[in-house]
Amino acid sequence: MNNSLPSRLSILNFMNYDIIVVGSGPGGYVTAIRASQLGLKTAVIEKESLGGICLNWGCIPTKALLKSANVFEYISHAADYGINVKESSADFGGMVKRSRGVAEGMSKGVQFLMNKNKIDVIMGTGAVKAGKKVAVTDDKGKTTEYTANKGVIIATGARSRQLPNLPQDGEKVIGYRKAMTLEKQPKKLVVVGSGAIGVEFAYFYNAIGTEVTVVEYLPNIVPIEDKDVSKELTKSFKKSGIKVMTDSSVESVDTSGKGCVVSVKTKKGEEKIECDVVLSAVGIEANIENIGLEDVGIVTDRGRIIVDEFYQTNMPGYYAIGDVLPTAALAHVASAEGIICVEKIAGENPDPLDYGNIPGCTYCSPEIASVGMTEAQAIDAGHEIKVGKFPFAASGKASAAGAKEGFVKLIFDAKYGELLGGHMIGANVTEMIAEIVAIRKLEVTGHELIKTVHPHPTMSEAVMEAAAAAYDEVIHL
Repeated sequence: MNNSLPSRLSILNFMNYDIIVVGSGPGGYVTAIRASQLGLKTAVIEKESLGGICLNWGCIPTKALLKSANVFEYISHAADYGINVKESSADFGGMVKRSRGVAEGMSKGVQFLMNKNKIDVIMGTGAVKAGKKVAVTDDKGKTTEYTANKGVIIATGARSRQLPNLPQDGEKVIGYRKAMTLEKQPKKLVVVGSGAIGVEFAYFYNAIGTEVTVVEYLPNIVPIEDKDVSKELTKSFKKSGIKVMTDSSVESVDTSGKGCVVSVKTKKGEEKIECDVVLSAVGIEANIENIGLEDVGIVTDRGRIIVDEFYQTNMPGYYAIGDVLPTAALAHVASAEGIICVEKIAGENPDPLDYGNIPGCTYCSPEIASVGMTEAQAIDAGHEIKVGKFPFAASGKASAAGAKEGFVKLIFDAKYGELLGGHMIGANVTEMIAEIVAIRKLEVTGHELIKTVHPHPTMSEAVMEAAAAAYDEVIHL
């Protein structure tokens, strides 16, 4: 009996952790690393690929595709820069291959980080159980239970939302995953929905020669953005040949023929659009089914898990972060939530996340970046405002780069000078928005921003100039 005791204890120790994270996306793996840094014995459960949707099928591989489109556009307009290119063509298969290679490299990078931080990766499908346990079923059907002494963190992410009248068959009606790995480039594509996913794919496919139509139910594309940004993107898309249909809805898709016939309801009546493929980009739904929530008694509402400000569910010892929550479905939000969650579990004293100062980025061309209130939201909230807008057409760096589309728009509280919101559309603005986030975090006023010297020539000068425009001090406009 005594001879078997150490072996028994070893097995029990292997099954026991301080923290178990279910899901290894940018919420899950970041949470696990921070937990390990805090001295907590940590395991991550993953059913598919380390890095989750973001690294494998979302944020990273889509940016690789978009970069390929950018390069192709540069080559196509080389003459504008005084360079003669005799012949070029888009290699769709090569673009997809490069994108997948980038994703695979990033996933391997996460594996390296797991090893470096001594985090156990358990492959399989996880389901939470009572007693802070997680049952993991591997690909052979074997189920093993693990215990998390301090807490189980649910980070199972989300998937493409399916509408009843727009079922995805994976061939003619597809979601974002299939849009990244189509066997051949479609000649005609209809994109349903104009959020970040929709407009990014619309730009990519249009840039490489596909005829693209975007159908949006609401009056403006990228509807969560400031209306001026929406108008600018609409103008840019139409200029590049993308057909934009707002105040329109897809009623049905006939896939019985060789291609698709899309019935679109507009203010003028019904319109039929023929295409090869329909991309459904109408949002996401959380992966909360069949993960044991009901068995444990974890409360959900409208398909999302309900948590407190430090991400504990109604059941002590069970936490949730990322796209399973009714918060912004963004990778950087999931990461921030996870860090706050596990720091609280470890006895640290983190501040709750300020959801009013979360940047959003859309990587079509021109890019979009924003944080805080739109002009309409600021007015609706009762603020007396000052608005400053500086077009990149007046920027020396933008002119030199041949990227004069777009602008920076800043919204200030007229009484206190508080920066209520920042909205940008143009080349590389996703690299500029962090300045606005920091300004808002540090409560910098409009006058202080105007007196903050920005380097010349840069695109970021437009931030200072937009602030100056709000106070009638703009120099270059």
